[in-house]
Amino acid sequence: MEEKEMTFWAHLEDLRWSLVRVVAVLFVFVVVCFCLMPYLFDNFVLAPTTSDFPLYRWLSKLGGGNPLLPDFSNDHFSVELININVASQFLTHISTSFWFALVLIFPYLTFEIWRFVQPALFDNEKKSVGLAFAFGTFMFFLGCAVGYFLVFPFTFRFLTEYQLSPLITNQISLTSYMGNFLMLIFVMGIVFELPLLAWLLSKLGLVTKTFFRKYRKHAVVVLLVLSAVITPTGDPFTLMIVFLPLYLLYELSIKIVRA
Repeated sequence: MEEKEMTFWAHLEDLRWSLVRVVAVLFVFVVVCFCLMPYLFDNFVLAPTTSDFPLYRWLSKLGGGNPLLPDFSNDHFSVELININVASQFLTHISTSFWFALVLIFPYLTFEIWRFVQPALFDNEKKSVGLAFAFGTFMFFLGCAVGYFLVFPFTFRFLTEYQLSPLITNQISLTSYMGNFLMLIFVMGIVFELPLLAWLLSKLGLVTKTFFRKYRKHAVVVLLVLSAVITPTGDPFTLMIVFLPLYLLYELSIKIVRA
């Protein structure tokens, strides 16, 4: 028995209820994150400010004395954040709760998108598109993990220990720290969707492996520009830390698109 074709207004009603459900779930998670934020902030958000962070301990065990890199063998590394605005701590509490909640509901968000587009798909397309959404969810969390465990702490420690002059004392504000923290982690989650985007464009017949290989040099320039936009600072070190994962994602995209 064929399914009855939905009208434009029926699709619009479905979209409206999807948005209502997403907003409701987001609100619940924001409230939960707001209640848990003091613990999350001390043990997760501020973890890269001390030498106990996993990446620092791992690099410390590797040793090495490269003068261009931070001294990861320093077990006394600690950065104290300062607040210079009366409302900053309260506003940071709210905004961080929102971004944490947004990351946590990402699987549900992709599920709602899948549920909305599913009626328009043929039976042979539903499985592949469903796997694509699952892959996209995995890549988003992988990107956030790379941002949190690698890109942000490496960049943060390098910049906080870099000295133009020993007469200059670094004082990192709460606003500056959170801007860098949220930007690098959340954006890394988004850009890790590049292979999924490449796969979708391939399914539509817009790109092929030959296309990606032909324009590899052009892509390097575009990714460098994108890295410069993503990074909150303009230093070459931070630029390369962000660029390298993006380039690896480009090479992964070549592997998964159609010939």
